[in-house]
Amino acid sequence: MSEGVPGMQALVLGIGNLLIGDEGVGCQAVAELSRRFALPPSVECVDGGTAGFELLPMLDGKDHVILIDALRDDREPGTVIMVEGEHVPRAFMARTTPHQLGICDVLAAAQLSDIMPGHLTLFGIEPKQLEVGIGLSPEVEAAMEKTIHAVVEQLRHFGYEVQRNGIESEH
Repeated sequence: MSEGVPGMQALVLGIGNLLIGDEGVGCQAVAELSRRFALPPSVECVDGGTAGFELLPMLDGKDHVILIDALRDDREPGTVIMVEGEHVPRAFMARTTPHQLGICDVLAAAQLSDIMPGHLTLFGIEPKQLEVGIGLSPEVEAAMEKTIHAVVEQLRHFGYEVQRNGIESEH
């Protein structure tokens, strides 16, 4: 399998809490992405959970970072929004969950440390239910599928070779 653009490195980072319903969509999305697609070694796929500053070293040396998270934006549940560049930290600033504030701090520290990736993208999915419980609402599960395909297309756009490995969605 081709590496894509020589020397380029990407990180796909799922963020969230699997124990709070739709809040776990980022973590589930990266798990499904890794399961269903063959990613080149130059693409790292990580479940960041609710981590904060522990994620900072993962950004170092990355040319492309794609974040996936539940993001309340007062839209219909399951709506996917894509935010890029300097707008990503602003999208997190308006949110109130502890991990989103932590990601805001991580991105600020990356900026100050001069390790901010060249291209930063957030795929935010409007949650439906944020109560304690495992599993996604049907709306968010469908949005996760669209998001996985959008992430694959973005990686391919940047020159990374991503191939389906023959495993289909379980949903």
